Amino acid sequence: MFALADKNVLVIGLGASGQAACRLLLRQKARVAALDNFDNEALRKQANQLHALGVEIHLGAKELPAGKFDLAVLSPGVPCALPLVQELNRRGVPVISEIELGYQQSLCLNLSITGTNGKTTTTELIERLLTAAQRKTIAAGNIGLPLCDAVEQTRELDFLTLEVSSFQLETIHFFRPSVAVLMNITPDHLDRYASMADYARAKGRLFMNQQPFDWAIVQSEALAQLRSLDVKVPSKTITFSANNRRADIYLDRSLIISRLEDWAGPLLNMEHCQLRGPHNAENLMAALAVSRVLRLPLDTVQAALKSYAPAPHRCEVVAEINGVKFVNDSKATNLDAVHKALLAMPAAQPGEPNVWLIAGGRDKGFEYHDIGPLLAQRVKGAILLGETRDKIRAAWSLFTPCTLADSLLEAVTEAARNSVPGDVILLSPACSSFDMFRNYQHRGEAFRQAVAALSPSTNGALAARGPTDGGVAAGGARLETGLQTVK
Repeated sequence: MFALADKNVLVIGLGASGQAACRLLLRQKARVAALDNFDNEALRKQANQLHALGVEIHLGAKELPAGKFDLAVLSPGVPCALPLVQELNRRGVPVISEIELGYQQSLCLNLSITGTNGKTTTTELIERLLTAAQRKTIAAGNIGLPLCDAVEQTRELDFLTLEVSSFQLETIHFFRPSVAVLMNITPDHLDRYASMADYARAKGRLFMNQQPFDWAIVQSEALAQLRSLDVKVPSKTITFSANNRRADIYLDRSLIISRLEDWAGPLLNMEHCQLRGPHNAENLMAALAVSRVLRLPLDTVQAALKSYAPAPHRCEVVAEINGVKFVNDSKATNLDAVHKALLAMPAAQPGEPNVWLIAGGRDKGFEYHDIGPLLAQRVKGAILLGETRDKIRAAWSLFTPCTLADSLLEAVTEAARNSVPGDVILLSPACSSFDMFRNYQHRGEAFRQAVAALSPSTNGALAARGPTDGGVAAGGARLETGLQTVK
């Protein structure tokens, strides 16, 4: 545990994680300075609250403040390549992530979940089954509650259940999960990482401090990727996969089956669950594997998993109007998530596309044409918006008709105008939200508002009643700070 009393600590980035780090550092009697490269009204309000507590604030900062620092705490949205972070490295100042700071001050074991997709759902599943089995836990980390804000509760907990991003893992030093879960590794954040190999190595840091008596629960395909990069997993390992029947836990039609010694046989029938699709099967597999490691009663775990309802903004059916389903998958910020969403959509006529796909936003460095063959099979047309709409149109127009829109309301209205009964209008952006929205939740809510603005017209088609998009258009206000944009 770091001794923080009377230390000079710099916090970089004043989003939720940075603010939580400041509060924890103050409680530990450190002298705290904080900076952010943005300066706007919302940020100033938050900064003033911290200043009143004793934090030295620097907004609109492009350089390090004067003085010597014993430690720097990096918010997850701040890249390590930032010049002022590099300057700290040159000065020999230890740079750690907010989740490392929280870990160092925590007083219980943690179960940590990472992966490109599925980590939030899996974190919620694990929290749910632990609670059902009378184990005290809270979900924190990348899921919304910063770990630094949960530290005081850890004295009373059996486990912390942590969702951890690759950004948070970049600057861990001693962070060690007793049970580490890796859901998958597919292309994402290539605007931050030079290559997929670098991104995979960042994910693999989840295991770097584990001991032989700890546990790693890893999708078999992701484990193969790590091994190809010579990333070591030193702990005991359980593999799972919806596609590889040689994994320790695998999918056979709707049955999740274990081949683990003393735990072999069917574990769960997905037809009895509210979650659907192979990707959700893997989320359930990971949660089941955690329950096995912790020796939780299987009947209790099964009941908890069966009753879990999908979280908002994840293939969420928000309405069905005139036989057309409207699905909010705003959380899909990469191509793999869109791929899974398209496969999960109900088909109309066999072999006929029936999805109107709304996509676009801030580019994360993807090769958008990779998903082209699936678009040709499932998508009637794509309505594209945001900063990257022209790039996506160039990649997708060979596979499906593409239309440009200036707002989400316009995109929903255009898709509705062209839809027929049996069609699905799917918001699955393949991009981050920060060009037009505060976050993916804000984007999903704007989609709901746009759907609510539709009304059946006299000819049975759908039309918009009015501009209830909440004023969100291509130039909509962005309230997140530049140092805190993670999704």
